Formats: sequence, structure tokens, C-alpha cells
Amino acid sequence: MTDTTSQRHAGRIGAAVGAPAIARWRRSAGIWLATGLLFLVSAIFQPGSLGPSALASLWPFAALLILAAVGQTLVVQQRGIDLSVPGFISVSAVIVTRIPNGDSDKLGTAILLAYGVCLAAGLVNGLLVTRVGITPIVQTLGMNAVLYGIDLGISGGTPTQTTSALQSFANSEVAGIPVPMVIAVILVVIIEFIIKRTTFGRRFEASGSNAAAGRAAGLRGNQYQMSAYLTAAVLYCTVGVLLAGIVSQPGPFQGDSYLLPSVAAVALGGTSLQGGVGSVMASAVGALFLSQLQQFTLATGASAAVQNLIQAGALALAVTIYGLRPGRLAAKLRNTTRVAADSEPGQVDHETNSATTIGRT
Repeated sequence: MTDTTSQRHAGRIGAAVGAPAIARWRRSAGIWLATGLLFLVSAIFQPGSLGPSALASLWPFAALLILAAVGQTLVVQQRGIDLSVPGFISVSAVIVTRIPNGDSDKLGTAILLAYGVCLAAGLVNGLLVTRVGITPIVQTLGMNAVLYGIDLGISGGTPTQTTSALQSFANSEVAGIPVPMVIAVILVVIIEFIIKRTTFGRRFEASGSNAAAGRAAGLRGNQYQMSAYLTAAVLYCTVGVLLAGIVSQPGPFQGDSYLLPSVAAVALGGTSLQGGVGSVMASAVGALFLSQLQQFTLATGASAAVQNLIQAGALALAVTIYGLRPGRLAAKLRNTTRVAADSEPGQVDHETNSATTIGRT
């Protein structure tokens, strides 16, 4: 009897532990399947988009989008949205090219300065959102303008040739894998582990999911919001530094093309746009999906305008699918049923009495 009870208890514990993992998989399974299907369709209809030269150009830029999407994911998980992504990336790229001005000996100082500026901007974002109460979308939009002001003040609006040291590093490979992708994979794995496997990460998601409940449970929500904005700033700066090495002459508006895709990747990855639940790993897969989708459309000869329309369509589709999740649909149906019940109490009572009579017979 005791053994049977212990087995049942162990089974309940196993089910409780496995339930969150299953729920997370269900939430992000779509983007994994869609990405696999996209690569299959590309191999069949546009095999050139998966050729050696195409993949060589795909991986570095896909890695940059992955890092930007991970930073955006962290902010979204704390009930925000970051519109300052282009400013962070652009100012970082300008600083590490304009300050050295071709002198590799000054590159280290320039990189430290870039991270310092981005950390300061991320700190301001976090403080004004958490302490002053400015809406994230308004605050980050304003910060984007400030960063572009710094950007144009340093660059004068003209691109500068990147240093040979940064260009060599950003275009090098490790075991045949481009360095930007190696960096992206390492950071994604580390952040995913922290969020999903540590106490801090579980509290991070809990606080983002429901601020009031988090405060009631003793969680300091401001701490997790600050960590999201600061980590995102570091990731965006990393994108800018690597981008400056990949592109020989990065312009002052080099980060403009990363805002919409970063948000789209987050939505495609199934991260809740209301905060809390999410997966940086799924967002990374969403970024890979968008990168290959762009590669596929390029192979078909589509224009840049068509590519932007496709990205916008992917974002709209992801948001629509998120709104039509089975759980949300069931909740909406239950609410609709309650409204109908409140509006026609006599009819509901009659149906309930009839059902009770049938049950007794």
C-alpha cells in the first residue's frame, strides 16, 4: 500500500514538473515546424538560396538578428517593447568605426566606449520606465532619437571604413562556423539556461507575467525590468560591433532594418506580448526563419519593398496566431457564454432544469 502511494505521489510530481516544459513546447512548436518547412521549400523551389555562397552570407546576418531578437524578447517579457533597437545598433557601429578611424590600436577603447554608451542608455531606459513610470514604447522611442543624435554627432552623417582587426574578427570562422553565429549560439544558450533553469529566471518570468502578483509574492519587479533593459542594451551593442566588422563601411542608420524583424521574431517565437511567458530559444529560431525567408525572396528576385511587406505579413500572422491560441479561444468562448447567460437568465434556468430532469431520469 505504501509503495503504491509513493508511486502515485512520484507520478504527480513528475507530471507537475513536465507540464511547464510541455506547455512551452506547444507554445513554440509552430516556429520550429515552420522553419523546417521553409528550409524544405527552399531546397525544392530555390535550391540556390541554400547554396554555399548563400549560406555564407546568411549565417552572419542571421546571428545578428538572433541577438537583437533575444534582447527584444527580454524586454517584451517584462511587459514592454523596445523601439530603440535601431539607435543602439547604429551608434555602436559608428563608435567602433569613427573613433578608431582605421587605426586598429584604438579599436579596444572604441568598443569599451560603445558598451559604456549603450549600458548608460539601457540604464536610463530602465530607470525612467520603472521609477518615473514612463510607458516603455514612449521611453524607448525617445531614447532611439537620443542615440541617433549621438550617432549623427559622431559620424557627421557619413560612413567610415571599419578597422582591419574588427573586419578580420567578424568575418573569421570557428570549425567552419562564422564567429557571429558562434557568439549568438553561446549567448542564447546561456540566457535560455538562466531564464528557464535558475531561481532568478523563474522569478523574472513570474514578475513579467503579473506585476501585482509578483509584488504580493515579495518579488521586486523593478529589479527584473532593469535587468531586461540592461541585458538588451549589451546585446544590441554586440550586434552593432559585429555589424561594423561585417559591413566594410557601416552607415549612420545601419540599425534601421532590425526593428521590425526583431519584434516579428519575438512574436513568431510565441513569446507573450503581454509579458511573462516566453523563450529566447524560440525567438532565435524565429529570427532564423525570417533570415531564410528573406534569402528565399531574394532568390526569387523580389524587391526590397516586397521583402518588407513579407516581414510585416509574418508579424501580423504571428500576432493573429497568438490571439487565436486554443487557451485564449476557450477563454473567449467562456466569456461569451457567461454574457449570454447573464442576458437571458430565464432561458438558462429552464435549460438547466431540463438537463437536471433528464439526468435524474
